[in-house]
Amino acid sequence: LERMESFFQEHQNTAYSLFLVFCSLEGCVLVVSVIEQLAQWHNSTVKAAMERLCDYIPEKLQGFCYVLSLCIISFSIDREMNADVVCHALRLCKQDPGQPLCHLYSPPKVSWFPTFLKTTDCGRYFKMELSSLKAFITLRGYHWRGRDCNDKNTTVYPGRRPDNWDANSDSNCNGIWVSADSKGVVLLGDSAGAHFHIPPEWMTVTQMSAKSFANLPMAFSDELDWPQFSEITGFLNSTIGTYNNSLYLRLRKRNRCNHRDLQNISQNAPYLSFSLARNQLLDNPAIVIYATIGNDVCNGERDTLAHMTTPKEMLSNVVQALRYLDSHLPNGSHVILTGLVDGRFLWDNLHDRYHPLGQLNKDITYSQLYSFLDCLQVSPCSGWLTPNETLRNLTSERALQLSNVLKEIARSEKFANFDIFYMDFPLRQTAEEWRKMGGEPWQLIEPVDGFHPSQIAAALGTAITWQKALREWPQVLGKENPFNDQIEAIFKDQGGY
Repeated sequence: LERMESFFQEHQNTAYSLFLVFCSLEGCVLVVSVIEQLAQWHNSTVKAAMERLCDYIPEKLQGFCYVLSLCIISFSIDREMNADVVCHALRLCKQDPGQPLCHLYSPPKVSWFPTFLKTTDCGRYFKMELSSLKAFITLRGYHWRGRDCNDKNTTVYPGRRPDNWDANSDSNCNGIWVSADSKGVVLLGDSAGAHFHIPPEWMTVTQMSAKSFANLPMAFSDELDWPQFSEITGFLNSTIGTYNNSLYLRLRKRNRCNHRDLQNISQNAPYLSFSLARNQLLDNPAIVIYATIGNDVCNGERDTLAHMTTPKEMLSNVVQALRYLDSHLPNGSHVILTGLVDGRFLWDNLHDRYHPLGQLNKDITYSQLYSFLDCLQVSPCSGWLTPNETLRNLTSERALQLSNVLKEIARSEKFANFDIFYMDFPLRQTAEEWRKMGGEPWQLIEPVDGFHPSQIAAALGTAITWQKALREWPQVLGKENPFNDQIEAIFKDQGGY
């Protein structure tokens, strides 16, 4: 308990995220499955496997792991007790009357619940600690917006027009003490735009090592999103897959004055535009990408169709957001509306493949994972991640209707401070390009959640978007800066990130 308290005090935001994962049945089943597979792979006891896993985790976070082990070891003493049994016994989930008993694995041959349900209060303890941590959630940092270069001066920040031509200081944090036309890039998106990603090596015991978990604190502090590698606002070399080829990096290469001017406003919530940080009088214009590619049709509800956004609601929500943008974006800005994805691609290419957690024993397919999450009503998209073909088709039909709403808005609506364009989500072109490169469609999907676009899909998708903009809307991207080479020679990396 002393180690746990120390862990809470030093790493409150990461601790909250870790407990949020473990104090859910789906999170617990994933963690316990990894522990049991580690024991199998290394031919060790569960206790030794738990210690091995804790040793892999960064030292400052091991307090959580060791306390967790106290609860798990007492249950995982019999190979017949699978992860479902252990996690139900930890009281992390209750079964409502009339509702199915949710499980990822086939039920074990032994009786699973009556013997164990009264033997522990670990789950209760974890949940108590979870509730006490909720007050310590921190704000999103520089992975989401260009880093400020002077926290003490509120008039200095990325994206503003240079103050007095930057005669006295770098007033817009782009690392250049000169002035030139530039544009920022803003994403208004969902979890796909935030680049949600769970490293598959966290769940693949044959690849697991301390190196696998080196980025765990950072990953949880960013809610398992990796905006620094994302399709629109990524600015760092990717460490979670293939190369980063973001729209921001392309804009920066085109004009080095665009350095650091990025905002990734991605969350599963309405009114994304209200989080925009742009001063209409003092700041540079911006390219805004509106890309909620699945949020309006995806939910985990049992009656998923009833909880989807309707075309009428879509029209109202988007027009409201655009009017807000018109009152905040500097004149000369641009808005690109991106259509919704056809998510039938997910089931078609993954349902009969083995999930990373099922690779060792060939016992968990994506179909099983989808059913487990749907049973718990935490599926990221009940309408597409289902064996019900009719429901998948109806979900895609609604997505197309909403895309048509966006297309009509771009055609008919006019705004004072920006022009507006529409493009389909380039999934078909992305898959075609990847096939030409020798890849397979399933590689375009995040392997752990089986839902979000992978790093490969992000890189290819950006290239397609960029070429379309060059071909059809070159004014959106701005002119290439003829002084780029000189800027690089004088200002080097312009202060980095």
